[in-house]
Amino acid sequence: MIVNVDLHIHSCFSQAASKHMVIPKIATCAKSKGLDIVGTGDALHPRWLKMIKENTECIDEGIYRYDECNFAITVEIEDMKKVHHLAILPSIETAEDIIEEISSDNLMKNGRPHLSLNGAEIMDLIHDHDGIIGPAHAFTPWTSLYKTYYSYKECYGKKPDFLELGLSADTNMADRIEELQDIVFLTNSDAHSPWPHRLGREFNRLKLDDFSYTSLKKSIKKKKIEANYGMDPRLGKYHLTACSRCHKVFDYETAVKLKMRCICGGIIKKGVDYRISEIATWEKPHHPPHRPPYIYILPLTEIISKRYGKGINTKFVWNKWKEFIDNFGNEIKVLLEEPIYELEKVDRKVALGIKAFRNNELIITPGGGGKYGEIQFPGNTLDAYIK
Repeated sequence: MIVNVDLHIHSCFSQAASKHMVIPKIATCAKSKGLDIVGTGDALHPRWLKMIKENTECIDEGIYRYDECNFAITVEIEDMKKVHHLAILPSIETAEDIIEEISSDNLMKNGRPHLSLNGAEIMDLIHDHDGIIGPAHAFTPWTSLYKTYYSYKECYGKKPDFLELGLSADTNMADRIEELQDIVFLTNSDAHSPWPHRLGREFNRLKLDDFSYTSLKKSIKKKKIEANYGMDPRLGKYHLTACSRCHKVFDYETAVKLKMRCICGGIIKKGVDYRISEIATWEKPHHPPHRPPYIYILPLTEIISKRYGKGINTKFVWNKWKEFIDNFGNEIKVLLEEPIYELEKVDRKVALGIKAFRNNELIITPGGGGKYGEIQFPGNTLDAYIK
């Protein structure tokens, strides 16, 4: 069977996460989004693990269900060098065993624990418990593998089970790096709130034998990824080199001359695009035979917001979003699968916006320095559709 999975989110116990990141709300929003499996996130936080146990039932080996949403046990871990790693665990009991083994007071402080271990030690810890692990948002300029290292071998000493691309990178960028040719790519939302413009904004389509941890692990290890879905990397917060305070964009050579300090006093953060150019083997991507397509998507609420000039959190936008969900079942179907002429029956203006994004005809202002990129819909293209 083919399923949609988002394996990296956070709970209400993570720093800067919404209080709504609780199992019932995540499950409701995942259903509306069209996700079949969601990572629990924060599985080494004792209070969150208790909430998972109280709100879900185990439907098969290592997969837990609330209502119609399936959860896999996942956690993002920060190592001693502040590199972040995403781990997928076999069960709640496994998470409890790891908690007992590391017995750290840090576990109660944040949903994403900081451990006094290096990347290789964390990998060994996860592998010793039959879990799988890879670098989280591997190219971002704050807490990532390639921010700190030039090779995954420097961090782990051996090949990770997968690599998470993050919002500012896609396969065209990552496949310029030779050492990644044999590694599976995942892309996930890293959601800190359950709303559909966050949860599932990036996800993977996997081929599974059944709903079990063994099948999920096999799918990733055996490269049974049907597709990665995510934002155009130019829309990521760290795509270009830019000031983290005023968001002024710099070419990297100028930023170095300024000693990575903007005239406003803010820190200039190296962009993902430049970082990849530093470590790339090739100018153009070399996609290995196992690499699935990377398909760009946009949150439906963002399309509605832009088409009508309304704030993304306004009642108008959410009522319009609900019309589409009520008619077609979930957001992924609306964005990727339903014929445009069917979408036009609900709202022609939004349907033509979806058509423009499907045809890769959007105008994009790249993000950088912590500011997301922005989109515009080409008026002449939409006028042509109307004619």
